[in-house]
Amino acid sequence: MTDPVGSPAKLAALLEETGYLADDGVATAAFLALRMRKPLFCEGEPGTGKTSLAMSLAQALSMPLIRLQCHEGIDAGQALYEWDFPRQLLHLRALEAAEGGRLDVDVAEQSLYTERFLLARPLLRALQSAPCVLLVDEIDRADDEFEAFLLQLLDENTVTIPEYGEVRAEVPPLVILTSNRTREVHDALKRRCLYHWLEHPDLSREVAILRSRVPGIGERLAQQVAEAVQRLRTMELLKPPGVAEALDWANALLALDRDELDTASAATTLGAVLKFSEDLDRVRDRLDSLLA
Repeated sequence: MTDPVGSPAKLAALLEETGYLADDGVATAAFLALRMRKPLFCEGEPGTGKTSLAMSLAQALSMPLIRLQCHEGIDAGQALYEWDFPRQLLHLRALEAAEGGRLDVDVAEQSLYTERFLLARPLLRALQSAPCVLLVDEIDRADDEFEAFLLQLLDENTVTIPEYGEVRAEVPPLVILTSNRTREVHDALKRRCLYHWLEHPDLSREVAILRSRVPGIGERLAQQVAEAVQRLRTMELLKPPGVAEALDWANALLALDRDELDTASAATTLGAVLKFSEDLDRVRDRLDSLLA
C-alpha cells in the first residue's frame, strides 16, 4: 500500500475533512498502521469512535471499506467464504439435461468450484479488493478459535480454498480491529498489531465534534449537550453515553426545533442518549443538577 499521507498531522487533516476529529494519539496510531503496514487494534469503551475511525479512514484515503461484524459463534465460513450450493445443484441439473443424463463427473466437478459459485465473505473480499480498509468490529465478541484463524490470515494475507486455490492480497489491506473489552483478547493477536486505547473526548473536543457532525447546531446548544453528556459519564449508569449518543441527542433536540437544552426538553429526549430504563429513572431524578 503506497503511503498517501506524509505525517500524522496530514492524516488528521484528511480525517477532519470527513468529520472525524482525531487527536494526536489516534492520528499517530493510524499513520503508523499505514506506514508500517500493520493492523491497528483499537480498544475502549463503547462510543469512543473506534468504528467511526475505520469508516473515516476509508473515506479519507478513498479506499473501499469492508466490515466484518463479529458475534458469538462466528466461524470461518461466515467470515471468509461459502459455496453457493443451491446454484451448484441447479448447474448440475442443467448439465445433466444438456448431456442427456450422461455426465462426465470430473468435468462437472471442475465446473462447480469456480468464482461463479464462490460466495466471498468480508475477509475474502478484503484480500480480493486490497488496497482497502478492513474493519474487524468487536473482535472481543468472537471466541478463541476464530481469533486463531484470524491470526493466520493477518500474518500471511493469503488463504487457500481447497477446491479453488490460493487467494493472496497483492497489497495488504489496512486492518482496524476494535474491542469494547468485554473479554481479554489473546496476546498473540495483540502482538501482531499496533495498539491504541480510545478515551471519551474532553469537553472542547466533544463540542467540536457536535459542531462538525450536526448540521445547524448552534454553539450554545452544542456546549450544553456536551456538558450534560460529560456529567452523565461521571454518574453510575449501566450504559454511559458515547459520542454517538451525544450526536443522537443533539439531532433529536434540533428535530424538535430546540435551540437550548432545558429541563423540559431534556426530560422528553433522554431516550436518545440513555438506553436503559434504570438509567432513565436515575437521571430524571437529577435533571436539575445535570443541567446546572
